[in-house]
Amino acid sequence: MVEGEGFRAYSQVLEPRFVVPSRITVARDCMKLYVEEKKALKKLLKSQRVCLTTDTWTSIQNLNYMCLTAHWIDDSWKLQKKILNFLVVENHKGATIGRVIEECLVEWNIEDILTLTVDNASSNDLTIDYLKRNSKWKRSILDNRFLHVRCCAHIVNLIVKDGLNEQSNCIIRIRNAIKYVRSSPSRFRIFKKCVDMEKIESKHLVSLDIDTRWNSTYLMLEHAEKFEWAFKRLEREDNAYALYFDSYDDVEILLMMRSGGKK
Repeated sequence: MVEGEGFRAYSQVLEPRFVVPSRITVARDCMKLYVEEKKALKKLLKSQRVCLTTDTWTSIQNLNYMCLTAHWIDDSWKLQKKILNFLVVENHKGATIGRVIEECLVEWNIEDILTLTVDNASSNDLTIDYLKRNSKWKRSILDNRFLHVRCCAHIVNLIVKDGLNEQSNCIIRIRNAIKYVRSSPSRFRIFKKCVDMEKIESKHLVSLDIDTRWNSTYLMLEHAEKFEWAFKRLEREDNAYALYFDSYDDVEILLMMRSGGKK
C-alpha cells in the first residue's frame, strides 16, 4: 500500500514534505516495535500473578483459532488485560489446547497463574488436567484446586438458548425473513423501498443473530419489531417472500413476549 501511486499522491497532497517510506522499512519498524513492546510486557508480567482467559472458535474457512489473554491488577489497583497470543491451532481437543497454552506461557516466561477461565465444553476439563500435570509453576494457590474457572457468560448463553428453544419456530421464522432480505442486493433494495414507504427511520436495518451470543438474538428481535410494517408490506408486494415466509402472526406473539406483553 505505501508504495502505491495513489497513496503517495494522497500523502503529497496532505504534506508535500513527507517522504513515504518503503514497505520494507515499515515492516522492519513494525517488527522492531513489536519486539520492544513484548520485552517490556514480559518484564511486567514477571512480577505479576495473572489470570488467563481463552477463546476458541472455527472460522468459515474451517480454521481453528485460539486467543489467550492475561488479566491482572496493577500497582494502582486497576484491572489490566493484554492479548498474549492469537494463533491457529490444530484442533480444539483438550490436550491440544493445553499444550498450546503451555507453549505460550513458556514463550512469555509466565510462572505465576491464579486462574484459567474457559467455556463449559467438556474438552476444557482435559485442558485443565493437562496443565496441572505438565506445567511447573513457581507458586500455586491451594495446589491449583481453583485453577479452573468456568465462563459465566457462556453459562448464561446456554441458559438463555435453552429458554429460547420454547419459541424456536417463531425465532427461526424471523431469522429466515431477515436472511431472505439480506440474501441478494435486489431483495435488499426492495426491502429498503418498503422501509421508506412505511416512513420507518432507523440508522441500521435488520441484523442476524449469531449462535454464541444470546443478546444478538434479542437485538435481532428488537430490530424485527421496529421493521414490522416494512415486512408486512414486503409480504404484499413480493410474491417470492410471501411463499418463503407465510405469516407474521406467530412472530407478533413472540415480539409481544419480548416487550413484556405490550404492543
